Amino acid sequence: MVYFIIKRLIQSVFVMLAVAFLAFSLFRFVGDPITQMTGVETSVADQERLREELGLNDPFITQFVRFTGDMLQGDFGFSYRTRQPVAEMIADRIPATLELGIVALLISLVVGIPAGVYTALRPRGVVSQTILMTTLIGISVPTFVIGIMLIFLFGVQLGWLPTFGRGGTVQIGGWESSFFTVDGWRALILPAITLGVYQLTLTMRLVRAEMMEVMRSDYIRFATARGVPMRRLYLKHALANTMVPVITIIGLQFGGVIAFSIVTESVFQWPGMGLLFLESIRFVDIPVMGVYLVVIAFFFVLVNLIVDMLYVAIDPRLRVKDAA
Repeated sequence: MVYFIIKRLIQSVFVMLAVAFLAFSLFRFVGDPITQMTGVETSVADQERLREELGLNDPFITQFVRFTGDMLQGDFGFSYRTRQPVAEMIADRIPATLELGIVALLISLVVGIPAGVYTALRPRGVVSQTILMTTLIGISVPTFVIGIMLIFLFGVQLGWLPTFGRGGTVQIGGWESSFFTVDGWRALILPAITLGVYQLTLTMRLVRAEMMEVMRSDYIRFATARGVPMRRLYLKHALANTMVPVITIIGLQFGGVIAFSIVTESVFQWPGMGLLFLESIRFVDIPVMGVYLVVIAFFFVLVNLIVDMLYVAIDPRLRVKDAA
């Protein structure tokens, strides 16, 4: 296990360096930040002086090495637009995005796993066919359309839930949370459902496919012939073996929820990292854009590492292979 973890950590370092290089390279072509930071009354000399102060005239390699070295030391630089430390800006937005992602993932698991099991055990039932048709619509309709529909129905027509913002929050240490206020939960419902619909569909269909495959296994037939109670057969034997590949999807889903919450945060004006990223694109705020992508890549790498460790812990065959 120790060798496995060390190997994954080394791979993660190279992945993070590659992401940092790509992010820094791509954002050099999104525009000139100096034109966004200064007005028409700013002279060319002042613009050149500002460009020199920011190090934008340095060679690409010099800028990248400085960018990477500063991040390794915990210095993420300053925003071109607000002149605030980027680390503080990201830290202020992370709680909103993480809470939205956690609730969206819980919705997809709480609804998707039981629905997948049910549709696998009763594949020809009317309820199962209805669930499959509904989830097909959910995976086909774009996220922003689902969000607009929910806003129109529950926010405009019925007036039950707020349509934008985060609602009330409570400061707990350095964490600003919506979980401890009624207004926070009311504001969280619509964006969490919007973000969780796609993940719910993937979870349900994966669980259904794996459950149907496991139910055709020889050991399930043998257990049935022995008279094992059906509830025990479904939950202890079939579902337990089904969850091994599902763990990977759950891990990737959480990383995907964090990374792809941009559209949902934009629709609901949710003050998370995704909305900050969109604002930074608008103002060509290169430090914020670069750090955002590196942070998202770190989430993916961390989640994948945890998933790989769970795989080794759950499946003894992997432990034998790793030892060999």
